[in-house]
Amino acid sequence: MKYFVQENPQSRSFPGGDPFLAGASARNEADVLVITGDAACPQDTKFSAVLVELDLECLGARTGEGDGEEGSNVVGFARYRNGNEPPSSLIELVRQKNTAAGAIEAAKAVLQAAGFSVSVCTDQPGRIIDRLVRPKYNVALRFLDEGLASRADIDLTCQLGLGYPDGPIERVIRGGLGRHYDIAQALFETYGNPGFAPARRSVVAKQRREN
Repeated sequence: MKYFVQENPQSRSFPGGDPFLAGASARNEADVLVITGDAACPQDTKFSAVLVELDLECLGARTGEGDGEEGSNVVGFARYRNGNEPPSSLIELVRQKNTAAGAIEAAKAVLQAAGFSVSVCTDQPGRIIDRLVRPKYNVALRFLDEGLASRADIDLTCQLGLGYPDGPIERVIRGGLGRHYDIAQALFETYGNPGFAPARRSVVAKQRREN
């Protein structure tokens, strides 16, 4: 299955030089349209699927929403990336209630053929990864504030005791405390769960305009 990439600036999923971009076909040969960055979202029925890159927003913010029966051949996607580190091989596909099954299968086929691991989720802010990890980062940062242990000891405990490849504080700092604030605050505003409320250190980083 062939795909065409409509490249736009500021793509977090496929920065310049990514092999996925080099593997694209001409538009008139493609079965799937991939739109990167913050661009308009056409519901083009010439394609089996239209993949639209998302950041923090819901797919509904790009397609529009009405009576709760949304869905077409448009599928959202977000490639997991810790801050400005190289993107991972995991892509979350975002579907709406009535997204065409054929569109989801076409999207999965194109991405898996390119070597990505694909998970499908519903159209919720934060999707799978951020809803899981942001509360953990907040807890670790609050433990540091409370003087429970040093950063090194908190990270080492998670690595040795829980089998993490790196510690939560090391990872959230590498990803950017300001970026963490943006994501956690957006989730807190949506869900109201105190676990998403940005930890103090990320608030300070945001006030200092740190990434």
